This record gives sequence, structure tokens and C-alpha cells, in this order.
Amino acid sequence: MKIACAFDHAGFPLKPMVLEAVEAAGHEVTDLGTWSTDPVDYPDTARLAAEAVRTGAADRAVLVCGSGAGVAVAACKFPGVRAVVAHDTYTAHQSVEHDDCNILCLGGRVIGPALAADIIKAYLAAGFTGEDRHQRRLAKIDGIEREFLRDDI
Repeated sequence: MKIACAFDHAGFPLKPMVLEAVEAAGHEVTDLGTWSTDPVDYPDTARLAAEAVRTGAADRAVLVCGSGAGVAVAACKFPGVRAVVAHDTYTAHQSVEHDDCNILCLGGRVIGPALAADIIKAYLAAGFTGEDRHQRRLAKIDGIEREFLRDDI
């Protein structure tokens, strides 16, 4: 898979490990920045990853900010994006298997490199089960999203 990776300044310290973990899992990495600990706005970081997933330039993405929450909130504003904050391996794989999440969000100030690598591995190894109950639930989520999308925006 093609995996887009993006970081804000708080996530930057985990960047080398994240890129290495994605490559070690056998996936192609697209590095969307940032390239230092100089402050950047996490919505801009989330936009880069969300657009990569939405356009098909990436199959999935990994986003890292201080807590994981900011980039997740911002990424979920994009149609078709299902971002999840996961700070454990169970949430990482379950979010893909049941919810077909396409962006993993991590908190660089919350978890360390070893746990982050395990979470990334679990997330990337998982696949959507496609079971009827999960498809039904995702259709409801898509319906909610369509309900609030307007053509004049």
C-alpha cells in the first residue's frame, strides 16, 4: 500500500520511527512533512494527509501531532475520511477491520516510539472485514456525512 505520513512540530520527533515502521511493514511511504520542530498548524498537516487519501495518492495515512486528537478532528472534516486516534494495538486494527478507517492518528507526546511502531504495524496489517453489520454501519455514517454536504460550499 501507499501510506502518506504527515507530522506537525509536536509529532516531528516520532517521524523517523514512523517512516521506518511503515517501510519495514513493506509499504511505500510518502513523506508530507514537516521537516523540523518549527511550529506548524495541525489542520494544515491533516489536510495534506486527508487529501492524499481522498485523491487516491495514498491508500491510507499516518498523522502525528501532540495528542493525535487535533489531526483526527481536522482530518474527519474531509468527506470519505475516517480517522482514528489509536494509542493501543487493539484500537488500531479494530478501527480498520470494523470501521474501515483510512487515517491513523498518533500522539507524539502521548506514546513512545516502540508502542507507536507496534500500533502502526497492527493498523497496516489490518483489513476491512466487509461483514454486513459493518457495511450497514458505515453506510449510516456516509449518510450522515452526505446529509451535511452542500453543493454550494
